[in-house]
Amino acid sequence: MRLLELKEKQTARVAALDGDARFIGRITSIGLTPGCKLTVIKNDKNRPMLVYSRDTMIALNRNECEGIEVTEAEA
Repeated sequence: MRLLELKEKQTARVAALDGDARFIGRITSIGLTPGCKLTVIKNDKNRPMLVYSRDTMIALNRNECEGIEVTEAEA
C-alpha cells in the first residue's frame, strides 16, 4: 500500500521507494529508507503528511507519499 493510505497513529515499515533518482535521493537523505519504521502523525486531506521516524518529525507533500510503498507494522 502507499503511504497516503495510512491513517493517523498507524505504524508501518517502508517497503520500497518508487521514483526518479532525485526523489529517492531526497527521501533517503531525510532517513526514509526501505525497512525503516514510521508512525503517521497527521494525514489531513490537501495538507502535507506528518510522519515520525528515527526520532524526527517529517513533513511530506502528497506527491512524495505516492512514491513510498509501506507495509503495516506493529506499534
